[in-house]
Amino acid sequence: MRAQPRVPWQVKYLALVLIWGSSFLLMKVGLEALTAVQISGLRILSGAVVLLALLFARGGRLPTGARVWGHLLVCGFFLGALPFTLFALSETRISSALAGIGNAATPIATVLATMAILPGERATGRRLVAVGVGFLGVITIMQPWTATDRPDLVGFSMALIGGASYGIGWTYNRRFLSGVDLGGLSQPAATLTSGLVLMVPFVITWALLQPEGLAAIWAYDTAGAGDLPWLPLLCVLVLGVVGTGFAYMLQFDVVRGAGPVIGSTITYLIPVVSVLLGVLVLGEHLGPWQIVGFVIVLGAAFVINQKPAARPATDATASDVVEEQSPARA
Repeated sequence: MRAQPRVPWQVKYLALVLIWGSSFLLMKVGLEALTAVQISGLRILSGAVVLLALLFARGGRLPTGARVWGHLLVCGFFLGALPFTLFALSETRISSALAGIGNAATPIATVLATMAILPGERATGRRLVAVGVGFLGVITIMQPWTATDRPDLVGFSMALIGGASYGIGWTYNRRFLSGVDLGGLSQPAATLTSGLVLMVPFVITWALLQPEGLAAIWAYDTAGAGDLPWLPLLCVLVLGVVGTGFAYMLQFDVVRGAGPVIGSTITYLIPVVSVLLGVLVLGEHLGPWQIVGFVIVLGAAFVINQKPAARPATDATASDVVEEQSPARA
C-alpha cells in the first residue's frame, strides 16, 4: 500500500502560492546582473536538471515515441520557453508587481483555448461573461485613455501573453497528451526538457547577435549587482531549482491530495503574492487604475475557477476542462 504523505497538501498548497508568487521578485533581482534571456535559459536549465534527477532517482522514465515528443515540444514552448522568456523580458520594462498581474490571464486564456482546441467543448455563459469582464480589467490596467500614467504597454503585453500561454499549453496538453501520461514526474520532466531543447538554439542565436558573441551567455554584470554581487545569480538559481523544479513535484502532490478544483485556485493567488512582495520588498507602486483593474481581473479569474453545479457526465462543458487543468506557473 502506498504510504500516506507526511506533509499535508494544505502546507504544500501554501508553499506553492509563495514560491510561484515570489518568482517575479526573483526575476527582478536577477535582472540587476543578468539579461532576461540569461534568466529564462538558466531557469529552464536548472529546473529541468532537478526534475530529471528526481524522476530517475525514483525509478521513473521519460515518454517515448516521435509523435508524443512532437506534442511535448509544443507544450514545452507554451509552458516553459515562451512564458519564462516573456515574463523576464516584461520586467525590464514594468514592475514585478504588474508582471505578476499578467499571470491572472491564465484562466481567461484557458477558457478560450478550450473552445478552440477541444472539439465539442463549450463554455458556460457565466464563464464567458467572466472572460469579458477580465478583458475589461486588462483594459483598465492599460489605461488607453491616457498617455502619461499608463504602464509600458509592450512590457505589460509581454506579461499577459506569458500568462495566457499557460492556459494554451495546459489545454493542448489535455487534448494531445492526457492519454500518454506515465504518471509521477515523467510528463513534467519531459515537458521542461522539451522547453530546454527549444531554448538552446534561441539562446545561442541571441548570443551571436550580441557584441560579446557566445561569451554573452555567461556574462555577468557585477557592477549592476551592487553590494551583493552574488545575489542576482542566487535568485535565478532559486527560481529554477525551487520555483521551477521542486514546485512541479509539489504541484502534482496538491492536485492528487486535494483535486484539480482546489489546485486551480493557485492561479489567482499568485498575483496577490507578487503584488505584495513588489510593494513591500522592492518599494514598487501601483496606480489607482492599475489596482482597480487588478481587482477586476482577479474577480474574473475567481469566477472562472469556481466549481460548476453538478450535471450529467454527458453534458460536460469547457468549465469542467478548465478545472482539470494543472495550476498555472509563474
